[in-house]
Amino acid sequence: MVKLIILDRDGVINCDSDDFIKSPDEWLPIDGSIEAIARLKKAGFTIAVATNQSGIARGLYDEVMLDAIHQKMLSLVEVAGGSIDAIFYCPHHPDDGCGCRKPRTGMFLKIAEQFNCSLTNVPYVGDKYSDIQAARAVGCQPVLVRTGYAKHTLALSENFDDVLIVDDLASFVDSVTA
Repeated sequence: MVKLIILDRDGVINCDSDDFIKSPDEWLPIDGSIEAIARLKKAGFTIAVATNQSGIARGLYDEVMLDAIHQKMLSLVEVAGGSIDAIFYCPHHPDDGCGCRKPRTGMFLKIAEQFNCSLTNVPYVGDKYSDIQAARAVGCQPVLVRTGYAKHTLALSENFDDVLIVDDLASFVDSVTA
């Protein structure tokens, strides 16, 4: 049985920006996140990343640049002694109506298919309300980190009783590897 954890990227692994992360130089890890991913891997977890990347549709960067950004992330995780098993991304604009952009479930269904597993109670760690909505829609356990846009998410008039709220990715990893 696969011990799967799904992570959002921007605001969870790296610092987010209202101007988008458009190059490897702009991709800066949140303190402790790279080491946290390595600890998850050492604890036997399979790690997938599910990230909206509408900057592609907006013409801010292309898939070659996105791959370079992801290579930086993967290299840093590898240097820390870990790995990420798969990265899924939605390149579409929010107005495109695609099935893969969170809060829609397309990326999650592909993750379940690739790893041949149920997503029921699989932790999905994000910082936005769309992350929580997507996790709920596929039966994942929503986890909200206080990094990124969590302040805006928590300000919503929403019931978060089913959401595990933690300071950051490292805090979440502490809770699942203890």
